[in-house]
Amino acid sequence: MGERVVEVALGARGYKIYIGWGNLSSLGEKLRSVVVSNKAAVISHPIVADLYGEKVVGGLREAGFETHLLNVPDGEEYKSLEVASNLYGKLAELEFHRSDCMIALGGGVVGDLAGFVAATYMRGVPFIQVPTTLLGQVDSGIGGKVAVDHPRAKNLIGCFYQPRFVLSDVSTLKSLPEPEVKSGLAEVIKYGFLEGERLLSFLEADLDSLLGIERDVLVKVVAECCRMKAAIVEEDERDLSGRRAILNYGHTVGHALEATTGYTSISHGEAVAIGMVCAARIARRLGLIDEALVERHVVLLGRVGLPTKLPISDIDSIQERILLDKKSQGEANIFVLLKGLGKPALVEVSPQVVREALEECS
Repeated sequence: MGERVVEVALGARGYKIYIGWGNLSSLGEKLRSVVVSNKAAVISHPIVADLYGEKVVGGLREAGFETHLLNVPDGEEYKSLEVASNLYGKLAELEFHRSDCMIALGGGVVGDLAGFVAATYMRGVPFIQVPTTLLGQVDSGIGGKVAVDHPRAKNLIGCFYQPRFVLSDVSTLKSLPEPEVKSGLAEVIKYGFLEGERLLSFLEADLDSLLGIERDVLVKVVAECCRMKAAIVEEDERDLSGRRAILNYGHTVGHALEATTGYTSISHGEAVAIGMVCAARIARRLGLIDEALVERHVVLLGRVGLPTKLPISDIDSIQERILLDKKSQGEANIFVLLKGLGKPALVEVSPQVVREALEECS
C-alpha cells in the first residue's frame, strides 16, 4: 500500500496530510517544497529522538537544511508556559528568524507544545507536524489547535495555527509501548461512534489487527480518521459554529479528569474512554440513545483494555473542572452527545444529570 494523501482545504492555509509506511525518509524533500529557509529546528523528547532523531536530522541535513534537535521533557505536565519559554530562549540563541521552520517530532504533547511555540515565536514561523503516536496521527496533529496546559484546565492557553503539512509514518507506531497504542485507539473509536455503523463495525471486526499494528489496516484507519477530521476542520476551522466541537466527544469529562488528577496518573486516551462512557450514560438518561449503544461503548473500549469507570471518587472536583471546559456557557454544561449512532450534537445538560452519570461511572 503506497502513501495516501488527505487534503485539508483551507484556502491559503490549506495543506496535505501524508499517511504511509516508512515515508519518514521523505521529510526533507517535502519540506523543501514548502519553505524558503535552509534552517530547521526539530522539537522532540529524548525517547522519540533516540528512535528517530538521527534519521530525521540526517535526512534534513542531506536535503540542505541546517538542523537543530531540541528535546523537551516527556509528559503532559511539561506542556507548559515554562517549557515553552525555555524553547523561545533556545531558538533565540540559535538566531532563528521568521522564515525558519519548526518540526514537531513526537506525540500529542510535543505537537501541541511545538505548535504553540511556532505560532507565537516572532508572531509565527513555518511549522510541520510529524506525529509518531496514534493519537497524534488521527487527531491532535491535524487541524491547527495548539496549546499549553494550565493547572486549572487542559489546553487553557492556545491558538489556531495550521501546519504547512503533516507527515504520518505509521511504522513508527511499532515502537510505541502498548499503553500508548491503546490510548490512541480511544480517539480512533471516538471517530467510529461519530461516523456511524460503517466505521464502527470495521473497528469492531478488525480490532485485533489494529492492536497488532498491521500495516494495511493501520494506514487505512489513519487515513479514514484524517479524512473525517479534515472535512470537519474545513467546515469550522476556528471552532465557532459548533461543528468542530463534535470532535470533543468524550473530552468534556476526559479533560476534567486529566486536570483533576494533575495530568500524571491517567493517559489522555484513558480519560477520553471514560469520558465517552459518561457521555453515553448522559445521553441514555436523556432518552437520546438506548442501553445497547451504551453497552457497545463499554464492550469495545473494554476489548482494547481501556478503562470505562472513573478512577477517583471526587466527583465535585470533576464537575468544577467541567465548568471550565471551552464548550461550557456560564453555569450550563454543554456536552457532545449522540442522538443515535453517527449523530453527534451539542446538548445542554443539567448539573444533576451530569452528576448522576458520573456516579454511575464510579
